[in-house]
Amino acid sequence: MLARLSLGIGALAVALPACTQSSPVIRVNVRLVHLLATVKDSHGQPVTGLMKSDFQVFDSGVAQEISVFERHSEVPLSVSVLVDTSGSTGKDLKYETDSVARFFRALVGEGNPADAAALYSFNWEVNQVRGFTRRIASLEQALRQLRSDGGTSLYDALFLASHNLENRDGRHVIVVVTDGGDTTSSTSYHAALEACQNADVVLYPILVVPITNDAGRNIGGENALTTLSQGTGGRVFAPSVGAQLDRAFSDILRDLRTQYLIGYYPKNLPYSKDRFRPIHLTVDGPNLRAVTRTGYYGEADR
Repeated sequence: MLARLSLGIGALAVALPACTQSSPVIRVNVRLVHLLATVKDSHGQPVTGLMKSDFQVFDSGVAQEISVFERHSEVPLSVSVLVDTSGSTGKDLKYETDSVARFFRALVGEGNPADAAALYSFNWEVNQVRGFTRRIASLEQALRQLRSDGGTSLYDALFLASHNLENRDGRHVIVVVTDGGDTTSSTSYHAALEACQNADVVLYPILVVPITNDAGRNIGGENALTTLSQGTGGRVFAPSVGAQLDRAFSDILRDLRTQYLIGYYPKNLPYSKDRFRPIHLTVDGPNLRAVTRTGYYGEADR
């Protein structure tokens, strides 16, 4: 089933009988849209044990039939961790990489045997330091070799990591550890968001900002990361280094261990000139809230 989830947009060709060779071929676009959802109660705690009948999906305001429903433990994770190594991160980089190493050990050691992680670094350029692996020693060795220097190509990093996730089976997650906004990317904010949406990525930015007051901070960059995470069904953390940073990674793992995968084939959608299709996911139950991405990019109607 997971292989089918990664097919994206396909085409179903229905040809007329051979005796009408000049007749046109009818093509119908078929796309399985799938959502990774976390359900929270009134206290912000994750809710498990829900059934398919507890959820309802609306695409562009139209109710849809859920075709795929799986609980978290059945679907492997591909998690890309992006570490900001720009010059401004030098003071905290050692603390950040230590927390990332603990996150890798918990992710691989306690989850699905098929879970895997990749490591990227980004400053003025983006490097995939390690491809997807379950080898903790290799990931930790790569973390120890990171050095800080230069600008911040955050959107380039999100674009590349999303592209590399797109054809992997299972759930796609990006965790980005940074101290603020983008300064040197050739990729735009909107292109980065679309890449995340197309790869079905859930984005968790961890903002480690050494400046506590607004003066001198990149508030615009922080707000952009907040919007990016909300658009993909993730959330932003703003810890200090040390115990708070470790807690942020633990909260991300808790979200990932309690996700639901929901898929549907869009039907009866209204005419739209906009390529972006909004999604709304509801869940039955008192004071329950479903967190998932806000929509997806398809083809605009002509």
